[in-house]
Amino acid sequence: MDGPLRHAGQERACGGGISVVRAINPGVGWDASRPVPWLRLAKEYLIYAAIMAVILFVLFRDDGVLPLLAGLVAAGPIYLLLGYVLAKFGYQRKTLADLRTPRAARSATSTASTATAGDTPARSRPAPTRRTAAGSNRRPATTRKRRR
Repeated sequence: MDGPLRHAGQERACGGGISVVRAINPGVGWDASRPVPWLRLAKEYLIYAAIMAVILFVLFRDDGVLPLLAGLVAAGPIYLLLGYVLAKFGYQRKTLADLRTPRAARSATSTASTATAGDTPARSRPAPTRRTAAGSNRRPATTRKRRR
């Protein structure tokens, strides 16, 4: 079976014919041609390792720090391997610049929309009702009944 269904799922022999088992999300999958940001992964790990080494030296100064540092060094290849697998599946974490860009674009459009709206408020005041006492915030004065 050639065509788009061949890439969207697996073919499986079933009974006398071939049935197509569709993938849940065919757009996401292992792609060997996806680039792996090795420099970024290594830089993130080195920053993490440096911060953790300082924390470990401060907290465990009296105890043996060497096994803890060995575990920290051993975590490096595991982090890089996990980053490699995630990159091949298409995961790309946003950078700080990527996170700032939509916020700046959103604030620019909101200021443009308020400038075009002029001085009119976005929402008008509702009409007074019996419960709002015709718009005033003051309660009506209560009178006491006189005794006879």
